[in-house]
Amino acid sequence: MSGETMETILIVIHLMIVIALVAVVMLQRSEGGALGIGGGSGFMTGRGQANALTRATAWLGGLFFVTSLLLSVLANMQRAPKSVFDQVAPQQQQGAPGQAPAGGSLFDQLQRQEQAPAPGAPQPPRP
Repeated sequence: MSGETMETILIVIHLMIVIALVAVVMLQRSEGGALGIGGGSGFMTGRGQANALTRATAWLGGLFFVTSLLLSVLANMQRAPKSVFDQVAPQQQQGAPGQAPAGGSLFDQLQRQEQAPAPGAPQPPRP
């Protein structure tokens, strides 16, 4: 099975777990009553149902955690390894070969860049 197919299957399973987790949490009885909703007579009342919903929430939360970890592992396996040293480019030096690199403040360097012709631009005729 290819990595993309496995990742697609795992995403579908992950989404099914998320939907089930939201449904189970919404079915639970509200104990805080902060908004004044819930806590009344619902279709699932009693200690046995509350215990089952608590267990289902714990299992679905654990499965959500596991599928999230598996998805992140699969995403990292498909990436090519990179080194920090490959991303750092050596600083290019201004000036012609054999000359000392141009120094000065940042303002001086910007002025020199403005005065220098752009690479690939036609050179003005010399007198």
